[in-house]
Amino acid sequence: MNHPRILVTGGLGYIGSILTEHLVSQGYRTTVLDNLLYGTEQGLRHLCSNNLFHFVRGDVRDVNLMQSLLNDHDTIIHLAAIVGMPACLNDPHLAKSVNLDSVKVLAQLAQPCHLILYPNTNSGYGSTEGNVLCTEESPMKPISLYGQTKCKAESILMERENTIVFRLATVFGMSPRMRLDLLVNSFVYQAVKEKYIVLFEQDFKRNFVHVRDVADCFLFAIHNFDSMKGNVFNLGLDDANLTKLELAKKIQEQVPSLYIHSAPIGEDPDKRNYIVSSAKLAAFGFKATRTLESGIRELIKGYSMEARSLFRNVP
Repeated sequence: MNHPRILVTGGLGYIGSILTEHLVSQGYRTTVLDNLLYGTEQGLRHLCSNNLFHFVRGDVRDVNLMQSLLNDHDTIIHLAAIVGMPACLNDPHLAKSVNLDSVKVLAQLAQPCHLILYPNTNSGYGSTEGNVLCTEESPMKPISLYGQTKCKAESILMERENTIVFRLATVFGMSPRMRLDLLVNSFVYQAVKEKYIVLFEQDFKRNFVHVRDVADCFLFAIHNFDSMKGNVFNLGLDDANLTKLELAKKIQEQVPSLYIHSAPIGEDPDKRNYIVSSAKLAAFGFKATRTLESGIRELIKGYSMEARSLFRNVP
């Protein structure tokens, strides 16, 4: 496909702000739709001088707005969502509305010719024994409202032909719109700022992937849409299926002063426990390459640039 016109919903978010940079750098005319829910401090202002970058402030549930934008774009990357278990629990009504209603609007308005790329979460695999690789054929058993809404949205979009879905591992790495609720980002932040981590259910396993690998994968999918359409793919690092304790120890290798405490009492409200295979995506030609170790180094560097936080006397 020759330079499709791309609409990125939620394009000023954690993944979107990285992805938008990648798209524009590759010569794609890219429109970001975002409602600025998290304020105006997002870091894409440096793209404003680029004629390939366009911004629309608005809501993905606005039928008239979405119809207008779809008329002018042929590829939609639908990132807009209330993301993560805590955010969804904080406002369940908003989470259900944004995560599902916006997808219903998109599915209703999109023409067969529209190409849709959608990120689900591999948290939909829920809680397993943590010793059997989850593949795209494994049953989805989401245990959080976030996972439930994202899995329902996936099923809606996969009813159409021109759709690709990626089930993302827990994402890590620096971004203009940073998130500290993600496990690697959070653990490194605690290591750098607090010098200790308290682990609940230390043997629960997760899979991880760098935010820039996610962006690269979306670009790869655009370039190879015809061969990949109609498929769901796990997107993660196959060598980064780790327990929380293993992750903390990897961080400790780069922050030797870190104290790790495994709490015998108490539990993590997020009960996910699974390992994931991305072999199917590799067979189609894409493999995440940015290591967990390099991501930890990146985060340490990024957090060292942070000024004194609100309500803190020290940086």
